[in-house]
Amino acid sequence: MLNRLLKQANGPLTRDLVLEPGNFGLGKVSARLKPASTVTSICGYCATGCQLKIHLNQQGEAINLTPEFDYPVNLGMACPKGWQALDPLDAADRAISPLLRDESGKLKPVDWEIATDTFVSRFQSIKEAYGRESVAFLSTGQIPFEEMAYLGCLFKFGMGFLHGDANTRQCMATAVTAYKQSFGFDAPPATYADFEESDVIILVGANLCIAHPILWQRVMRNRRNPQIIVIDPRATETVQAASQHIAIKPKGDLALYYALAHCIIRDGRIDAASISNTIGFDEFAEFVRDYSPTAVVECTGLSEESIEALARAVSEPGKRVSWWWTMGINQSYEGVRAAQAMINLALITGNIGKSGTGANSITGQCNAMGSRLFSNTTSLVGGHDFADATHRLKVASALGIPSENIPSDLSLAYDQIFDAVEAGKIKGLWIVATNPFHSWIDHGRLAEIREKLDFLVVQDMYHSTESARVADLVLPAAGWGEKDGCFINSERRIGTLKKVRKAPGLALSDFRIFRLIAHAWGCGGLFSNWTDPESVFKILRDLTVDRPCDITGIRDYAHLDELGGIQWPYPKSKAPSGMERRLFEDGKFFTASRKANILFSPPADLPEPTDQNYPFLLLTGRGTSSQWHTLSRTGKSNLLQKLAPIEAYIEMHSEDAMELGVRQNDKVIIRSRRGEMCASVYLAPTMQRGQVFIPMHYPQVNQLTHPSYDPHSRQPNYKACAVSVISKTSTNAH
Repeated sequence: MLNRLLKQANGPLTRDLVLEPGNFGLGKVSARLKPASTVTSICGYCATGCQLKIHLNQQGEAINLTPEFDYPVNLGMACPKGWQALDPLDAADRAISPLLRDESGKLKPVDWEIATDTFVSRFQSIKEAYGRESVAFLSTGQIPFEEMAYLGCLFKFGMGFLHGDANTRQCMATAVTAYKQSFGFDAPPATYADFEESDVIILVGANLCIAHPILWQRVMRNRRNPQIIVIDPRATETVQAASQHIAIKPKGDLALYYALAHCIIRDGRIDAASISNTIGFDEFAEFVRDYSPTAVVECTGLSEESIEALARAVSEPGKRVSWWWTMGINQSYEGVRAAQAMINLALITGNIGKSGTGANSITGQCNAMGSRLFSNTTSLVGGHDFADATHRLKVASALGIPSENIPSDLSLAYDQIFDAVEAGKIKGLWIVATNPFHSWIDHGRLAEIREKLDFLVVQDMYHSTESARVADLVLPAAGWGEKDGCFINSERRIGTLKKVRKAPGLALSDFRIFRLIAHAWGCGGLFSNWTDPESVFKILRDLTVDRPCDITGIRDYAHLDELGGIQWPYPKSKAPSGMERRLFEDGKFFTASRKANILFSPPADLPEPTDQNYPFLLLTGRGTSSQWHTLSRTGKSNLLQKLAPIEAYIEMHSEDAMELGVRQNDKVIIRSRRGEMCASVYLAPTMQRGQVFIPMHYPQVNQLTHPSYDPHSRQPNYKACAVSVISKTSTNAH
């Protein structure tokens, strides 16, 4: 069986279906078995979801790529990462064989039979000794959702474990929770066309010029001469291109939004029809009576006049107002309430469900939305609820598995999984396509936690990541461009990615690895119909029937390509028309009452304020459009490396630097209560006094960050912690 599966996994590159020029420039399907000169594929970095045209040689292997000019997302544009998307596949540190740590402590190559036997025997032994909660997985927003679903269903329904979470917890948990609580489902309402149709665009904690440059280009296509307002402590690149900068104090957002609501309700600039579709408005109106502009001046750092002016700008009758946020809101200790405060403002002013409006989260990773719906972590696969018995029966019936295999209790969240490892409750950990030993908050703590694990498996493209280097077993995985599947972007658009190269050595797609493990574990029969990604797509498609994310009207992968991607929902019973569709146009939401919930609570104190010993507030974020997360892929591209500083740097105000006695390019030590790092000084007029900024890409940064979490979403607070800055030529800390 193992040999047969391996032969299937390493079959010919030529696809059963190839694309030829056709309608909309996206091709029509031909059944001829030959390589095409080009195929299209969704980029594997951020969740903008750009489509790339990949150029193939006569052997059907990718040799170059260009952006697809008429795809409705990127319209012929690509950022530097997209242009260089093939480079990481040729890296010298690709994992090309399973690696098993031997008695001497070294990782040594083994074959797949030894690797799967070891995986199964070690995890089964842990389960027998400690129970179903003794092993957990941590996965990703970077692989196709067909693979995500295979992992989550295999782990919980087949292997019989409970705890698993995705690293979308680090980027999207806040938005997921905010939408679920407010709308009754994780339902981002907007479409990218709204960037081009707004009169007022508010970008909150969102540096689109750097983090989502193609979306910024969509803003630039707006012919309505929009007012572009950026709410951010830093004068980012986006601020410098915008109409107005609201230079708020870090984490003063929530109080500001309550003050805006105070002014809007006080002055009667509300939309009665929209409010009639909500629950909780009267209580909210009473709550924000205490949040006058005068009352929030200190915590926001803004003047009363600027707050009043902003309130008028976001509620002017007849104007289309759209709110957009990214990690500046999501990665916060009170991000859910901040996101819901923007949702509330959209609801009370009637700016939802209409062209150019909405309270809209821009996703971080290419398939974070796919993870939210199909990873089987926080939600039962297909947008269902683990706690709902009818949902469990529906999923069991659709998948052909015993209903008792589906747990009714929820998994621990990412941080709680690490806590359980530290407490000795979780003994085994399986990390798939993510790198928490670099990316997790306060990651210096993970070295000690690692010692509490009996067995650590890391499944990745590279054997060199911080997480792979400390694994007991490394499983070599194929990357983007070496597998098929689907991603879902921030506007709910499903698009296909294509296999255009063979994975090197013994590396397999994550899908094939999961299939090998299912058979080795003895539960392969439960997934006998999960033969390839497209077959799983159809299983998952049918599973969404009657859910808000219903996509039963999508025929197959070819259908997605023909229509330029398809936004959910797309039900078979009434497949909608149009390439750009927003939610809630009928004023009805996904709650039991069909009304939106207006939710609120008082702002919380900053978890780690500055003091005499740690007088600076550290902000983190994306530093360049040419780098990505922990650099495990973009760091392989020579060109992308040249477009960003290789060594860590810290942005700070020139007057703060003068007091420290440091100048441009001087080396300093940045220290928090958890760790320290060295960086070069960059004197940045974009910074406010008392604040410093370091890009998140450098491995040392998350030794500093504070381990605090939003109580509703369990999303980490990466964005604000107290640090000191010390000149390397001085003995004085400041």
